[in-house]
Amino acid sequence: MGQTKGAYNAEFPAGTLVRVVSRPQLEEFMETWRFHHPLTQDQLAYAGLRGRAADVGFYHGGDELYHVEGIPGIWHEVCLQPATSE
Repeated sequence: MGQTKGAYNAEFPAGTLVRVVSRPQLEEFMETWRFHHPLTQDQLAYAGLRGRAADVGFYHGGDELYHVEGIPGIWHEVCLQPATSE
């Protein structure tokens, strides 16, 4: 993945404020993603919530996988977006 910074370079370094994308976006990801760490139904409830990236790991090929403080689960890069502190 690595949307803007390329493979193995975190889009959201630890401490970055992020927002989980909208529920329709999460549902689309659930329907189309066929590889590692699929989203769970439980994760849909966190659509739109903000938190800080706690850490990032990289799957083979550069897919970024995040833990977000206060939001359970493993989150793919495309399921997060930058958030403001508002």
